Amino acid sequence: MTAEITRINPPELHPTPGYHHITVVEAGRTAFLAGQCPLDPSGTLVGEGDLDAQIDQVVANSIVALEAVGARPEHVVRSVIYVAGDDVNALGATWWRLTDSALGPALTTASTLLGVTRLGFSGQLVELDLTAALPGGTGADGRR
Repeated sequence: MTAEITRINPPELHPTPGYHHITVVEAGRTAFLAGQCPLDPSGTLVGEGDLDAQIDQVVANSIVALEAVGARPEHVVRSVIYVAGDDVNALGATWWRLTDSALGPALTTASTLLGVTRLGFSGQLVELDLTAALPGGTGADGRR
């Protein structure tokens, strides 16, 4: 059984560049992913100073994390994107690179994009926090 997910943009609110103002999830299981960072499997920062390379690593890590609980990008019901700095162009570029990626369906839900002073790892430029409504059954690792 898959949780029913409804995405809403009330006409009284401003239009969005692809996300929805409201996401409603009927009863079901929920997964809260830790912020996904641009680290490779050994824990090394990928693409120091290269926002695109870091976004690509965050996308790859997010997909692995979702798959570990039997979810896909379209099961995401909330996302928060953190970008180091306040450059509006970098924030916009981050949004569009994410929405054009394999993770794009995750960004059609309730979403927030923030410019922040600093992230947790030296040289880190982006981090992605996701919440997913899990489909029924077990995750890829057999956990329920």
